[in-house]
Amino acid sequence: MAAASCDFTRVELVAVSRHYGRRRALAKTSLTFQQGAVTGLFGPNGAGKSTLLGVLSTLVRPTSGEVRYGDAPASVLGGDLRGQIGVLGHDLFLYGDLTARENLVFFGRLYGLPDLDARVTTALSQGRLTDRANDRVSSFSRGLRQRLAVERALLHGPRLVLLDEPFTGLDDESAGLLAARLRTLRDHGAIVLMATHDFESADGLVDRAICLRDGRARELAADPAGLRERYRRAMAEAWA
Repeated sequence: MAAASCDFTRVELVAVSRHYGRRRALAKTSLTFQQGAVTGLFGPNGAGKSTLLGVLSTLVRPTSGEVRYGDAPASVLGGDLRGQIGVLGHDLFLYGDLTARENLVFFGRLYGLPDLDARVTTALSQGRLTDRANDRVSSFSRGLRQRLAVERALLHGPRLVLLDEPFTGLDDESAGLLAARLRTLRDHGAIVLMATHDFESADGLVDRAICLRDGRARELAADPAGLRERYRRAMAEAWA
């Protein structure tokens, strides 16, 4: 199946649950995410945010329910689907003994990307890593590794971008540049989801905010109040 046949403009969770033994990480969650929007996932530790991203990435299999990419489930689309998904998790999936450039080349080859040298050079520039391109990643600070991992996740131009705490380790300038980058991805038709506790960076960036608690999801209604205040009010309410 050609990669183009895996393209999609929406992702839909239909009554998705995920259990780890007796612990419920997601409970019959039904959500739809459309292209051209940045969605923020908020909630306390253990609320189900990372599990939701894992399910959407196809790296975590639902206990029940289904995820559809366009009109088809992952089981129909096969392995080519992952070529349309970019993931940034807590594990940055970088090799410390390789240089920044070598890391990007390695992952680019996994995706079979054309014009790889040019793509890698552009990615290093976008991540403001050109002057560190030939340094081993083991010598990088947490912030530098985070910037490189973002470029690794976006190198193949994914349709679905899944980010878990993307602002970790970033200084104010780098956080601002990442926010601008996510807006550009949105404007070019990507489906962007990010789980974060950084309300300051997310406020004004996300087009939609979803709160998770005990594996259940609730969308935060539009409100002139800041994102943090909307989240606090939602968490103080009783959830059916």
